[in-house]
Amino acid sequence: MRIDALTVALRPRSAWEAVELGGALLRAHAGAVWRPWLALTLPLFALLNLALWAVDLLWLAAPLMWWLKPLFDRVPLYVLSRAVFGDVPAPRATLRALPRFARPSLLAGLTWRRLSPVRSLYLPVDLLEGADAAAARARRGALGGPVYGVAALLTLVCVNFELALMAGLGSLAFVFIPPEHFVDAARGLWELLVAQPPWIQFSYNAIAYLATAVIEPFFVAAGFGLYLNRRTEIEGWDIELGLRRLRTRLLEQARPLALALLCALAWTAAPVAQAQDADEAARAQRAAERAGRATEDLRDGQPAVTPDDVFGPERAPTADFERAVGEAYAGPALKPTRKVVRWKERNPDKPSESKPPPFLEAIAKAVALVGEFVLWGLFAALALVLLLTARHWLPWLRGTLARERPEPAPVQHRSIADAAPLPDDVPTAARALWAQGRARDALALLYRASVAAMVERAQVVLAPGATEAQCLRASRQMPRADDREAFAEVVRRWQLAAYARRLPGADEFDALLARLSERFGWAR
Repeated sequence: MRIDALTVALRPRSAWEAVELGGALLRAHAGAVWRPWLALTLPLFALLNLALWAVDLLWLAAPLMWWLKPLFDRVPLYVLSRAVFGDVPAPRATLRALPRFARPSLLAGLTWRRLSPVRSLYLPVDLLEGADAAAARARRGALGGPVYGVAALLTLVCVNFELALMAGLGSLAFVFIPPEHFVDAARGLWELLVAQPPWIQFSYNAIAYLATAVIEPFFVAAGFGLYLNRRTEIEGWDIELGLRRLRTRLLEQARPLALALLCALAWTAAPVAQAQDADEAARAQRAAERAGRATEDLRDGQPAVTPDDVFGPERAPTADFERAVGEAYAGPALKPTRKVVRWKERNPDKPSESKPPPFLEAIAKAVALVGEFVLWGLFAALALVLLLTARHWLPWLRGTLARERPEPAPVQHRSIADAAPLPDDVPTAARALWAQGRARDALALLYRASVAAMVERAQVVLAPGATEAQCLRASRQMPRADDREAFAEVVRRWQLAAYARRLPGADEFDALLARLSERFGWAR
C-alpha cells in the first residue's frame, strides 16, 4: 500500500465524514465511473428486456437487474480504488480489467451475502486485499465492528433515495397534464396500470434502471470512504505519513550541517588518524600483556581470567542498569494488559467423565453424514421438480398475484320521458347547440326527436329505458323504407358519438339534419 501516493488528506474522521469523503471522490471522478458503468449495464438491460419480453416475462427484468447489483458495483470500486492514488483508469481499461477484478467473491455476493446490509463496506475487503477466506472474515470483523450501524443505515438511506427517485420519475408525466384534464388522465392511467401492457412494464424497468444508475455509484463510493477511514484508524496511516514528512524535513535541514561537518573532518583527518593509530597500538599492547598473563595462569593451573580482567571493570553492568532493564521489560509498552469481564454460571454442570465407546461415535457420525446427504438430495430433487414443472404453476402463481380489476361502473339509464321536452323547432335548436361547440348534445337532441317521430309513425309503445337496439326493432314497423333508413342513420351517428367519441363533420351534420327534417317533417 503506497500511502504516500494517496490524493486525499488522511486524518481521523467520523463515520459520516468518511461517507462524505466517498461522495467527494465520486464527484471528482464522475466521468471515469459512469461511462464504464453505462457501457456495462445498458446493453445488459436491453438484452434482458428483449429476451424476457419474447417469453412474456418482461416483469422479471427489473428484479434481475436489482439482483446483479454486486456485479455492477465492481466498476465504481475499481475506478475509485485507483483514482485515490492518482491513477484514474480510462473507461476502456476499466472494462478490460473487469473480468479479472470482478471474479473474487462474486458468487458469495450474488448468493448468501446478497442481502447483507453492509455490502458496500465489506466489498473493498474482498476485492482489494486478496486475503483467504479465514483472513478476510477476520478482517471484515475488525473493520466493520465500530461502523456496522453506519454502514447499515447508509444502505437504508440509499434504498429510500432510489424509491423516491422512482416515484418522482413515475409521476413526472402528471406535470404536463392540464388541471381540467387531471381526473380523466388519472383514471386512464389507473386503467393502464391494471391492464399492464408491455410498454408500461418496460417503463417500470427503465425507471428502476435510471434510479439505480444514479444512486448505486454513490452507495459504493460511501462504503469505500468508510473503508479508507477505518484503515486509517487501525493502521495509523496519518501518523506514518506525518513521520515520513518529518524525516524528509529533517534531512533537508541537516544537509548544510552535514556538508560543513564533512569539511571539518577532512581538515582534521590527518591528526586524528595519527592519534587513533597511537591509541590502537597502546590497546593492542595491553591486550597482549593480559592474554600473556592469562596463558601463564592457565599453564600454572590457576583459574582463567574473567571478562572484567580483559575488558576492564567499567564494562560490567551495574545494579541501576539491571533495575532499568527490568522496569523496561515489565512496562505497559512491552507487556500490555487489558481487563476482560465474562459471565460465568454460579454452579456449572460438571462435565461427565464417561465417554461413549468409539464405535458408537463412528456410527453416530455415519448416520449424521447419511442424513445430511439425504436432506440435500431431497432439496435438489424438489428444486428440480419445481424447475421442470414451472410452466404449469408459474402462470397460475402470476394470476394469483395479479391485481384485482375493478368492476366496470353500471350503465346509467334514463328514460326519454324523463328528459327535457323537445323544442318546437328541432333543426334550429340543434344548429344552435352545434354552433356552441356542443356537438354531442346536438346529436342527442336529434336522436330523441327521431325516436319520438318513430314512435308516432310506427304506433308503438317503448318501455322506459329502451336501448338503441330496441328502438331499431320498433322502427321496422314504420310503413316507409326511407323513414326506416333515416332513423337507422341517426341511431348509428348517435352511437358513434356516445360510445366511440367519433363526432361527424359539419357537412355531415348538415346533411343528416336536412334528411331528418325532410323525412319527419320538422319545421325549418
